[in-house]
Amino acid sequence: MNVRNDIAPPPAPTADRLVEATRELLWERGYTGTSPKAIQQRAGAGQGSMYHHFTGKPDLALAAITRTAEELRALADGLLSGPGTAVERVTAYLRRERDVLRGCPVGRLTQDPEVMADPVLRAPVEQTLGWLRGRLAEVLAEGRANGELPPSVDPSGTAATVVAVLQGGYVLARAAGDTAPFDQAVTGLITLLAPPA
Repeated sequence: MNVRNDIAPPPAPTADRLVEATRELLWERGYTGTSPKAIQQRAGAGQGSMYHHFTGKPDLALAAITRTAEELRALADGLLSGPGTAVERVTAYLRRERDVLRGCPVGRLTQDPEVMADPVLRAPVEQTLGWLRGRLAEVLAEGRANGELPPSVDPSGTAATVVAVLQGGYVLARAAGDTAPFDQAVTGLITLLAPPA
């Protein structure tokens, strides 16, 4: 009996395709520029399917933003909890592969007036950035306790600086149409965290 190995996997469930399409469109166009029709077209789903699974665009956007936020937290935590010293783990997080010119899929939402005006849509954005500052502060506090960082280092303030440099680096790179300003900002920050001996 011949078994075919070239059988395509079954298509993703409609709800999942709708969420993934919304995630992509929010990153590309923002909330205002993401229409229900564009979501349906990108997902290959009809209007009836969309409204069968979600009450409307805000409900679908919340599912998409929440999924993106959860993925970013898991990725960051994996790097920040990985092997190495505290500074090495923060460096691994800063140097991880990113689509710099597209910007941060969570950070970009802070520039979307409709997302920021809606407490429900804003919540996962605010929680994710807050979580990231807190997790970085924990790692930096560990580095200070282990003598990697001087006692004068404020873990919370430094964590906020790390997040600000990343988000600002995305903005500089997008403005220049080049990843070099992002890379320069990250390299400068790493030098401040771990100055040459």
